[in-house]
Amino acid sequence: MYLYHFGIRELPFTLTPNTSYFFGLPSHNEAMQVLLTALKTGEGFIKVTGEVGTGKTLICRKLLNELPDYFVAAYVPNPMLSPTELRRAVANELGVELGSDCDQQAFTQKIQERLIAIHQQQKSAVLIIDEAQALPTESIEALRLMTNLETESRKLLQVVLFGQPELDEKLALPELRQLRQRITFSYSLALMDPDQVYQYVRHRVNVAGYHGTDLFNRQCCELLYRASAGTPRVVNVLAHKALMLAYGEGKSAVEPEHIAAASADTEAAQTVSSKWWFNPQSKWLLLATTVVVIAMIAGIWNMRATL
Repeated sequence: MYLYHFGIRELPFTLTPNTSYFFGLPSHNEAMQVLLTALKTGEGFIKVTGEVGTGKTLICRKLLNELPDYFVAAYVPNPMLSPTELRRAVANELGVELGSDCDQQAFTQKIQERLIAIHQQQKSAVLIIDEAQALPTESIEALRLMTNLETESRKLLQVVLFGQPELDEKLALPELRQLRQRITFSYSLALMDPDQVYQYVRHRVNVAGYHGTDLFNRQCCELLYRASAGTPRVVNVLAHKALMLAYGEGKSAVEPEHIAAASADTEAAQTVSSKWWFNPQSKWLLLATTVVVIAMIAGIWNMRATL
């Protein structure tokens, strides 16, 4: 690959969420603050939504890594589960053993005993569900029933839902209105702007061990932004392909042509052109030049009219 060529120790734009590459985009930092604040205040349901590729799983993993020690976390990464399967997954995460013939009543009793034990240890239990839009409707209702377990002062189980916008559509169903009313904190992740794309790309190559002038200059990052609409995952795909193309041509840095070629080869991206007039600065220069030329022509016609 291109590691040795560019002097980096690992691939900087892999699609696997890696918390060591967490950049701290404004919306990501705000989401983390909302999550930690809501969990510390003992709220029941917390929801974070974002489009595909905006970094929900990365934030989810970072939250798991940064939860204070007094939290006992249960993590469900694949929630396409029936109510029974969901209950067993939660029980397993919390260290509760369920027999093969354990019904809902027995489950409720055992999980309540475990949650009370956690509470008596001055700790809090939190269930974190990624890709929550995949939860079947009946499983969401089972989830709500789990959170009915509480003391006089607080819930024994808090729930954090990470999902795509389709999660909001699902929670808008009339039969889920009881759960929707329990969501006390909600946050929606935003896409990156051009400057954030530049800072994001620069951060990732630096974490990967690169030291030198920009591998992606401002013009390249502007093209990355246009092609990706500011979606981190698509930026990663395009940047990786662009580095491969630059390496193949023996270039020391990525050029606009490489971004354009990468965008044409990526289904999730908008195809962009590397022509100079697509550069925002050049575009303003072209506009200013056009205005001057029009003014000069108008002046010549006025002079002719007065002669």
